[in-house]
Amino acid sequence: MRTHIYEFNPDDAMRFAYEQGINAKRQGNELMFNICPYCHGNFSKDKKTFAINLKTGAFNCKRASCGAKGNMITLARDFNFSLGRDVDEYINPSSRYKNMRKYGRPKSKPAAVAYMESRGISREVTESYALTTQRDRDNILVFPFFDESGDMQFAKYRKMDFNPQTDNSKEWCEANCKPILFGMDKCDPEACDTLVMTEGQIDSLSCAEAGIPNAVSVPTGKNGFTWVPHCWDFLSKFKTLIVFGDYERKEITLLAEMKERFHGIVKHVRPEDYKDCKDANEILRKYGKQAVCDAITNAVIASNSHIKGLETVRRRNLSEMESFSSGISQLDNYTGGFYFGQLIVLTGERGKGKSTLGSQFIAEAVNQGFPSFCYSGELPDWCFRDWFERQVAGANHVTARRQPNGFIVYSVDTDAVWPVQQWYTGRCYIYDDSIIEGDDEGESLIQTIRKAIVQYGCRVLLLDNLMTAMQDDTANDFYRQQSVFVRELATMARKYNVCIFLVAHPRKSNLNEFRNDDVSGSGNITNLASMVLQYGDPRDENDPGDRILRVTKDRLTGYTNYKGIPLWFQESSKRISETENEFNWMYSWETDADGFRTDDMEIPFGEDGTDG
Repeated sequence: MRTHIYEFNPDDAMRFAYEQGINAKRQGNELMFNICPYCHGNFSKDKKTFAINLKTGAFNCKRASCGAKGNMITLARDFNFSLGRDVDEYINPSSRYKNMRKYGRPKSKPAAVAYMESRGISREVTESYALTTQRDRDNILVFPFFDESGDMQFAKYRKMDFNPQTDNSKEWCEANCKPILFGMDKCDPEACDTLVMTEGQIDSLSCAEAGIPNAVSVPTGKNGFTWVPHCWDFLSKFKTLIVFGDYERKEITLLAEMKERFHGIVKHVRPEDYKDCKDANEILRKYGKQAVCDAITNAVIASNSHIKGLETVRRRNLSEMESFSSGISQLDNYTGGFYFGQLIVLTGERGKGKSTLGSQFIAEAVNQGFPSFCYSGELPDWCFRDWFERQVAGANHVTARRQPNGFIVYSVDTDAVWPVQQWYTGRCYIYDDSIIEGDDEGESLIQTIRKAIVQYGCRVLLLDNLMTAMQDDTANDFYRQQSVFVRELATMARKYNVCIFLVAHPRKSNLNEFRNDDVSGSGNITNLASMVLQYGDPRDENDPGDRILRVTKDRLTGYTNYKGIPLWFQESSKRISETENEFNWMYSWETDADGFRTDDMEIPFGEDGTDG
């Protein structure tokens, strides 16, 4: 349980430096200040002087003559730095509240006792909480609010004969009083570490009537939380909070706010234990004290949208999960293929063929019937198409032509162009790189990817690469935006059950010692990925293969393969094979694709290339 009102946010440390006019730079987990705000010691002279830990918020100055230390609360107090309204009020109460202590503890008047008895509250409880009426108005009930020391700080009034036709207000508060919880003085956290909180005062008194210890109510209704800074230390003494708010429109008042504000265990009364009632007092009057006790005893932990019981998780087996083959049998032996719901990071040195390997994975996906989407920040769309079609066609359907300058140009044979195109039409899409900035109505790449999934039914996606993909999604904090971008991809992969390949460059060139943290950019990139593949040169010139494919992370199976799988490359077809000199596998356009065969297709043009 946290015992403080403030939860550290690294952004507050950055903001403090900015508001103090001090240059600061992040180094690892610390924000290093050029100048100590306390002693004004200079960073360049004293080297590492003042720093704030970006994980905990603790700070210190290492100059012996200063030695300032503390946390963000300390900085807020010493430099009048705002950490939000509740925290500011907690640190330095700004309001001057009316002195209510001079009124002492009132005695309960007969009119107050009679009214409370009509609500099921005994004389004993009424007198214990010092309920009374105004001096000259017996129809105005007074609820005095006493703090832990027994001093009155707040007062609330209720018109007992309220008539909505003639009266303006049923309840109101004494002006300029410190808002605190009703019933604080009756609570003993040492005897019981559970606190019950209701919306109305009569509801907390109903709990007291039922023999429930430590029952309080809020001063100004379900939407008023000005009491929090003044009661935080009191709340922090309890381990568990049971919210017994009003049950309205299938929701329990106070619950949503207290789930966020209270840092212990938050429970709530079950909806079924309200029976047909709105609040604790109605339950007391209709069903008696035991029903109130049962409602509190049966309280359940407040649900969290991110937490569920393990037993509710649907059992799944990798053998039953949808996947597609990578086309590289040794890789499939390690990974089981590429499973849907995964974000797969493909990394390796620049110019070593990551884009080519990613494109071949897309060809395999299309061949197995999965519509695909490609974003290429590396290649123009026409170039990506040319490489992709050469991979699909294979060397037997690719012709090499030597240019006058000696350069060799490869192109898919004329008789294969049409069947290859027909084979992938409607099953493979690419980001339109002809879009001029401003013509896309502000649609981000993430939005485009989502539409490719939802509207076009794409199941496999290739984003080549992270740095260019981020160009449309950057902000001042580039690394943070990278984390956000990659997290959205991982979320989409799971939500829509698709497989996303993300090409990312490494930081260093010596990939023989590659580790996942070497991927360039935010450290969260490989943390968020389900699988990391590293594609690069063999470690030794005597090792087989033109390239080596290593599995450096596989969250589903737990297997890794740092030794790697040797692969060979064929320039004419752009194909990558795990067997040297074997590149002539066939995709379904050559055999049987969706009911048609290449040898009995209707050709839409004559043999001479003119329209038939």
